[in-house]
Amino acid sequence: MISVCMTSDFFLEEADPWRQEAWDIIRQRSDVIFYLLTKRPQRVSQCLPEDWGEGWDNVFFNVTCENQERADERIPLLLKLPFRHKGLNCAPLLGPIRIGSYLDSGEIEQVACGGENYGGTRFCDFSWVKALREECVRRDITFCFLETGTVFIKDGKKYIIRSKREQTRQALRSGMNYQGKRMVFDLKDSWGLPIPEGERYVPHFRQYCEECSMKMLCNGCSDCGKCAGPRKKASASGPDANEVKGDVQGIC
Repeated sequence: MISVCMTSDFFLEEADPWRQEAWDIIRQRSDVIFYLLTKRPQRVSQCLPEDWGEGWDNVFFNVTCENQERADERIPLLLKLPFRHKGLNCAPLLGPIRIGSYLDSGEIEQVACGGENYGGTRFCDFSWVKALREECVRRDITFCFLETGTVFIKDGKKYIIRSKREQTRQALRSGMNYQGKRMVFDLKDSWGLPIPEGERYVPHFRQYCEECSMKMLCNGCSDCGKCAGPRKKASASGPDANEVKGDVQGIC
């Protein structure tokens, strides 16, 4: 699986001049799954290639919905679009979201959520994560709690977790991940013949990956070597009297 344009938006207006070239590559590589994520579902229908039809089976299309307002704005558009595989990315999760009525459509195959970890970070409350997971489990839809985010609220206490590695570790320890009905991608080789399951790419992982919540959705190790350095101890800290200082082992 290749994630496309993750630091921008594949359906950004400025991408119009080169998007057709990207579509050409996606069309040619029917043996590869392409993950698309957008905040602009209202632009998608006008940006699809002429031979799109009901969608290509090697494309997994997702929209972001960080709160209820965005969910109610974007998910109805997602459901109307011609994609064979659809998902939701509720990250950063900035408030409680109820999406059961949308999940009942049967078209959404995966939901991922996580806290915010950029400058000026807003908090993520664990109760929001649990409620979202419950809606997915009830319908056997895969749910992944990607990361706590930098500012994490659990049982009324605020934790500051600056290490992204520790954020994913605590998310995994929470036990929120749920593998629902698996997606089936009809991948084909360059001759247009189906690729048997036994001949497809199998991700490989390293020791740290066993503590990472994103493993269930991850494409595996790229052997970049970045994890070879010393691991720093993450801690929760901050001025708030309700924060827990010191090691964050016991959060989840």
